[in-house]
Amino acid sequence: MPRRNISLIDLAIEYFKRRGYTVERDVVLVGESGSVHKFDLQISRGKRKQLVSVKSWKRTVGVNIVINVDRAATDVGIPNPILISEKFGGHTKAYANRRGIVLLTRDDILKRLR
Repeated sequence: MPRRNISLIDLAIEYFKRRGYTVERDVVLVGESGSVHKFDLQISRGKRKQLVSVKSWKRTVGVNIVINVDRAATDVGIPNPILISEKFGGHTKAYANRRGIVLLTRDDILKRLR
């Protein structure tokens, strides 16, 4: 199957596995606040863990989504999440840059998988 047609979540899983990460899907964690947070993926390599949220929307992901994922990741004690989507807005990129959040698009992943 051509990678352009593969789901964004499956593409992300392939991307992280090729980079030597162990990938867990549909992770539910309870934060210090007592809130329950769901993440699409939890990736780990050695002792380092990161949370990944995948938004396979046709529209641009706004800053409010990144803020919510950032707060959820911080609440569960695993800051600096990774967000994957088709495209991100300018304010989203600026916020992510300030907070150390990695933003990846389908095109970014496809370029790195070549």
